[in-house]
Amino acid sequence: MTDMPWWLWLALAAGVVVIGVLAFIAGRLFAQLHDQKKVREQAIAKRNERLHESIVTIAKAMDQGQCPLSEGALRLVVLLDLRVEADKPDYSSRYAAIHQMYEQIKHMPTHEARKTYPKAEIRKMDNEREGYEKELEDVILADVRQLLKDFT
Repeated sequence: MTDMPWWLWLALAAGVVVIGVLAFIAGRLFAQLHDQKKVREQAIAKRNERLHESIVTIAKAMDQGQCPLSEGALRLVVLLDLRVEADKPDYSSRYAAIHQMYEQIKHMPTHEARKTYPKAEIRKMDNEREGYEKELEDVILADVRQLLKDFT
């Protein structure tokens, strides 16, 4: 072992130092990755909690008659779709009536876009929407009550 030239010892020592530095860097990167994953999971959990609260609030308002069924359906479908879940349920089949209402009225303008239409056209859309609400009221309310059971 003593017959190894000094430059070979130097190269061996440099190799050990390089491996040590690379191992340290890899460890730091894995720690950062772990921290980022944890922060992301916390952000998703916080977002899902806010979505959950909004879903429950809207569903309660619909159940108590404080929110029109069509407006609630529009909001609930979007909020349910925004939830981030590993094994996301098929909400469109679980709450079929809410999704049916959404599909029937999603083309109708809301808020500022609604104001650009003539009053006669707005009345026509309102009558159509109210007709869907009357037609689907019982099944939508059943879905809302099931949703409240599932989310509370």
